[in-house]
Amino acid sequence: MQQNLPFVLWMMISFFKAIPFDLDEAASIDGASPFQTFSKVIFPVVIPGIISTGIFTFLLSWNDFLLALLLTSNEAKTVPVALSEFLTAYSLDMGPMTSGAILFSFPVIAISFFLQRYLVSGLMAGSVKE
Repeated sequence: MQQNLPFVLWMMISFFKAIPFDLDEAASIDGASPFQTFSKVIFPVVIPGIISTGIFTFLLSWNDFLLALLLTSNEAKTVPVALSEFLTAYSLDMGPMTSGAILFSFPVIAISFFLQRYLVSGLMAGSVKE
């Protein structure tokens, strides 16, 4: 999971840089403390970025092949390593490999489907004063 940290930082920096500084100034003019500014103005704007970064990081960890290949044994294997064993020097079992890949993809599809509304909504939710 540490190999995903540069990607997470790169992605989150771009989301935080996209926030206009005027939101921070407007909150301080309205009398908000720095913590209130972050929790009530900045954080709601960044929620789609946090969720999309979380989805991409989950996908990168979920599909990690090389680290799993090097660190697992014959008794304990991750799904990508187990799927690669359907390819041998003499044959390729496409049926079991495809069905395993489809079953392997269902959790990612389900998580992305349920978090989709957070990606679309809330882009400027914190910028409107209530």
